[in-house]
Amino acid sequence: MNWNSTGRTGQQEQNTTTTYSFIDLLKKPIEIYVFVDPLCPECWSLEPYLKKLTIEYGRFFTIRLVLTGQLTNLNKDKFDKPKKLKDIWEKTANRTGMSCDGDLWIENPIHYPWLSSLAIKAAELQGKKAGKKFLRKIQELVFLDKKDISNEDVLLECAQDVNLDVAEFKNDLYSASSRKALQCDVKITKEMDVEYIPAMVFFNESADDAGLKLSGMYPYEIYTKVLNQMLEREVLPAKKPTLTEFISYYDYVGTKEVAVVYDWTLEKAEKEMKKQRKK
Repeated sequence: MNWNSTGRTGQQEQNTTTTYSFIDLLKKPIEIYVFVDPLCPECWSLEPYLKKLTIEYGRFFTIRLVLTGQLTNLNKDKFDKPKKLKDIWEKTANRTGMSCDGDLWIENPIHYPWLSSLAIKAAELQGKKAGKKFLRKIQELVFLDKKDISNEDVLLECAQDVNLDVAEFKNDLYSASSRKALQCDVKITKEMDVEYIPAMVFFNESADDAGLKLSGMYPYEIYTKVLNQMLEREVLPAKKPTLTEFISYYDYVGTKEVAVVYDWTLEKAEKEMKKQRKK
């Protein structure tokens, strides 16, 4: 609809824009399915872009994390697999700028990958936000600290770190509810033909069209372009928080994440983070 053709004044147009923003805040018309695996280094590398998209445009969308179960058979074949995985992780780190220590596969390999995914679904039973915080924490533990996130003690410690009810989490870890939730995610992955992760599928609740799928990593501008396309209008990014607010909200952030969110070089991001540490 062309609002100018109705003879609206600039003030009326401004009011219309304000109303749209208010409605968007309430409805969040876009839903984004984000397909990941806790042991996928490229999924870990998507984190800076998800943070920036949420900060700038989160008023327009909700995110639904879907665990694909694609990496549950990591250690079941060739004896040289750990060496290959180490190389893959280190190449991904060099390419994306997100740290991930491939020595994990030599020093402390993951023995039961499926348990990591099951643990995330157990955490989600305490709320979607709890599930997201738990996923982030185990990603930090595996990619940065070389922890075996299929070890039950590590998972319980992680649950405590993100303030879950640990006793409830322990009960849910092997429960039918967690298994069913993970099976549901795997089913959604198959139904949406997601063969490569990370993947994002954008849906507009007001449209009958199928979702728009992006498989793999893309420049940030592609994600914003798709979002505008799904909204059927161009929207402006929200004002960024201060670096202090950003770090305080997320507890732990990497140099690459700061660089992406604030459009800085890695050198400038590192310099600004050193200033924060001094404070």
